[in-house]
Amino acid sequence: MMRENDPAAGPISGLVAEPDAAGILARYGIPYPDHGLARSAAQAVELAERIGFPAVLKVVSPQASHKTDVGGVVLNVGSADEVRTQYDLLLDRVRVAVPGIDIQGVLVARQAGPGLEAIVGGIVDPVFGPVVMFGLGGIFAEVIADVSFGLAPIEETDAADMIEEIKGHALLLGRRGMPPRDLGAVKRLLVSVSRLMADRPEIRELDLNPVMLYPEGLLALDARIVLRS
Repeated sequence: MMRENDPAAGPISGLVAEPDAAGILARYGIPYPDHGLARSAAQAVELAERIGFPAVLKVVSPQASHKTDVGGVVLNVGSADEVRTQYDLLLDRVRVAVPGIDIQGVLVARQAGPGLEAIVGGIVDPVFGPVVMFGLGGIFAEVIADVSFGLAPIEETDAADMIEEIKGHALLLGRRGMPPRDLGAVKRLLVSVSRLMADRPEIRELDLNPVMLYPEGLLALDARIVLRS
């Protein structure tokens, strides 16, 4: 979706902290990796050991809407010692990138296995109201802009049409040795996001990017929700 704020420009009005955004998704049955919020390196280690390795560390701050832009994401953290080290390094990087940043903690999550990346979003159009978006992630989203839209709320038949509309649809069916993806799970996700957008008029913008698609099921690996001012 739109990247409207420079990471160093200050907090985004209405940005929901990622742990809270994950909680909203859970109420709509949207799968998200096991996670917890740590406010110290010791808490991060405890969470990682409970959740399992490899782990992901992500800064939680209203001034870090796009966490990778400020060095606020660490992947493939493989041990308790590495969690301790990377926790402090992550905070140091972010504080250099955004002086005076308000850091609420570090989200610790189980790292998901490889799959096919997709992006799912929601916006409120001034004319049509809540709209849900679907497309493949990576280069498909950033360069080709291969996405489709539907007016929320949608049903599974509408979700199926959205899936078929994208140019990369064939990849979802399995090509060049890649297995087909769970289209039933994708349709349910789009329906759930559309209902969330229709039910929650206070939400101005929603990004699930990436969503990892598997032969069985899927996982939303990052959630960004912005409320109306």
